[in-house]
Amino acid sequence: MTVTQATFPRGFLWGAAIAANQAEGAWNVDGKGPSVADAINWKPNLDLKDFTAHMAVTDENVADALNGTHDAFYPKRRGIDFYHHYPQDLALFAEMGIKVLRVSIAWSRIFPDGEESAPNEAGLAFYERLFGEMRRLNIEPLVTLSHYEMPLKLSERYNGWVHRNVVDAFVRFSNVCFDRYKDLVRYWLTFNEIDSIHRHPFTTAGIREEKCAPGQEKQDIYQALHHQFVASALVTRDCHAKIPGSQVGCMLTKLTTYPRTCHPDDVQASLKKNLENLFYADVQVFGNYPPLIKRDLELRGIELLVAADDLDILRQHTVDFVSFSYYMSMTESTQPDAERTAGNTVLGVKNPYLPASDWGWQIDPVGLKISLLELYDRYRKPLFIVENGLGCKDVVEDGKIHDSYRIDYFRSHFEQMREAVHEGVELMGYTSWGTIDIISAGTSQMTKRYGFIYVDQDDEGNGTLARLRKDSFWWYQKVIATNGSDLN
Repeated sequence: MTVTQATFPRGFLWGAAIAANQAEGAWNVDGKGPSVADAINWKPNLDLKDFTAHMAVTDENVADALNGTHDAFYPKRRGIDFYHHYPQDLALFAEMGIKVLRVSIAWSRIFPDGEESAPNEAGLAFYERLFGEMRRLNIEPLVTLSHYEMPLKLSERYNGWVHRNVVDAFVRFSNVCFDRYKDLVRYWLTFNEIDSIHRHPFTTAGIREEKCAPGQEKQDIYQALHHQFVASALVTRDCHAKIPGSQVGCMLTKLTTYPRTCHPDDVQASLKKNLENLFYADVQVFGNYPPLIKRDLELRGIELLVAADDLDILRQHTVDFVSFSYYMSMTESTQPDAERTAGNTVLGVKNPYLPASDWGWQIDPVGLKISLLELYDRYRKPLFIVENGLGCKDVVEDGKIHDSYRIDYFRSHFEQMREAVHEGVELMGYTSWGTIDIISAGTSQMTKRYGFIYVDQDDEGNGTLARLRKDSFWWYQKVIATNGSDLN
């Protein structure tokens, strides 16, 4: 038997990704209301690896977001002004050759408080222009409905997704989007990294600890998560009904975890971490709660309020594909002195065999292949890598950015993707994080840069906002043009 060379499938969707709350800026322009992201402030004196402290939110932050107008220490309020620069940015993306751009719709740009009687026309019109221009440039939109951008007023009014009313508000918002953009968008994601509700409940679900009853924080988080599962199923149903041929995916933070050693205790600890990580996609793919998760909730005394038809809704309206972010892997150990390091808003035991980024995220290309094989074997649905990249402190030299380290990162990951496809994984596409430098989700920095395009702005908001092509821009252009056959 002849073994063919590993290649990507014809029509593979090469692209890149951004999020509204990190890129758009214009936080109070054209009727937009404040979102939870607008209450996350930059904390320059904190350890860059302390993601919990960076994403912490106080009553003072929320009061400032609701009543203040400045953005000096709230970088996501200004982003990179994609709201006004999108035509030139899309032109750069088209020059690079990307076939798909993952973006999100800021819920508070459509319904500023979340529950208005009518949507904000200026917000709807903005995304219509955005998607229309993408279509003109032959860039396929991949649209996330909830990417850490829920209206801040829903957090104030209901403690976010803890209250059932937010399900109705989200379904209404989503249907307004389906009706308006049905001729422009066919690929949709419901919730970005839905599992992150445990790591940063405020940005993911608008939950604030001070609004929870004492000792009920975990109960409220799981209740909010259940509401998001139900909302995801409902909008999947509605999208299929309103947009024939549309595809809806779930989105998971893939936190691939190895045992630190072959000691059975370490193996068991890593197994439980992986099962917990997969649980969130399990519900949206299989349409039910895994038995081990249900038992774990029972043992912890967590009892969900489940409406009469919730379980039927979950079972009947499952997703079409599984998307995920992958930045790093980690290990797990029961040893109390095991050294831990940062990852994608998570801590894991350090792997001595892997290098790490400036932020401590361990670089593991083979882990991406392992993740692809694991997910496809488990779900047997098409997969879509919608976030993957390297955050670095890029330096401009004579108007150029020589980021060979970023090229090396992507090359090594693309090689593993290609092998996974060769071994039978059905991979729809890939959107790097990100297309262009934007504000960091975890640390609210500008200088943690992921893009192929440099933006002249520092952490304090100083700069011209000029866009510069990095060396990686030209390299990725070649990768896309050759459908991944030339990675040199």
